[in-house]
Formats: sequence, C-alpha cells, structure tokens
Amino acid sequence: MLEITQPIKTERLVLRPFTEADEDDMLAFESIPEVARYLFNEPRTREDNAKELALRVQQTALRKEGDTLMLAIEQGGTVIGYTLLIWLSEQNKQGEFGYVLHSDHHGSGYASEASVEMLRLGFEQLGLHRIIGRCDPRNTGSARLMERLGLRKEAHFVESEIFKGEWGGELHYAMLAREWAESRWAS
Repeated sequence: MLEITQPIKTERLVLRPFTEADEDDMLAFESIPEVARYLFNEPRTREDNAKELALRVQQTALRKEGDTLMLAIEQGGTVIGYTLLIWLSEQNKQGEFGYVLHSDHHGSGYASEASVEMLRLGFEQLGLHRIIGRCDPRNTGSARLMERLGLRKEAHFVESEIFKGEWGGELHYAMLAREWAESRWAS
C-alpha cells in the first residue's frame, strides 16, 4: 500500500493530493483544447471539472490493484497539472504512470520532474517490478519525455482504436525495477 499524506517537494515543484480549493487552477488547464488533444476527455466545462475534482480529491492512495494515485503538480502556489500512478496488477507488480500539464508550461521540464517522483514512488515505495507509460504517437513531446527518463519503447499500435472520431494509435513505453535502480534518478 502507498498513501500520500504529505506533499512531495522537488527542486521546483510540489506534488500533493488535490483539494477542493484547486477547482479554478484545474479548470485553467483542463479547459484548454491543446491540453485535452491527446486525452480521452474533451476540454472540461466548469461542471465537468467539478465532477472530476471530486474524484481526484479521493485518489490519494494505492491500497489495491486498480487504484489510482492522482497528485496535483503545483508550481509557485498554482496547480499547473497533475501526475498519476495506477496499480495495474498486484500479482505481477505492474503499474502505469502519466502526467498532464498546462500548455503554458510545456517544455519547462516540469513533467519530467514530476514523472521521476511517480516512478520513484512506484518502484521504491510500492515495490513495482514494471511501470509503463502510454501516449498518442502524435504526442512527440510525451514520447521524447519517456525516452529521456529511460523508458524503452515496447510497442506502437497503429490505428488500434477510434479516438475522438478517428482512428488513433498508441505508443507503449516501459521500465523495469532493475533499470530504475541503475538510472540516475534512483535513491
């Protein structure tokens, strides 16, 4: 089990559970079409955003397989995105991480900084054997980020699903615990 009760501080960020007070900051990035472009949801309305926030404030722990840990990415007192870790399989010690950032902060290194901490939690705290990351093949920034973190590209699914009304693909990346232990980010 893994529960986040205290904020995680990095060099430039604070990763912490969402609170009701984050509604306006969350809407500021969740409502941007560019941010939602590669996500399954459309840009959020205020009503959609409030419903999603109500779910996120509860996602503070990984207690069992299938749970999601969702942390706000805060920079300079403002929530600029989120990062997550999903416990995919307890028996096989598998997880998945992800991230979403306000488009004003793309290219700043914040997604990398937050992702390193989620990988650290998955491998060093939860004891996962393998963590995956997925992205749309057109999302070259996300693909480059996972490669920079040391994840290997394992698959490219071509036109594997209908995504927002058209055929879409998916890239799968992964890292093993032993690869994490040998990385420059391991504790």
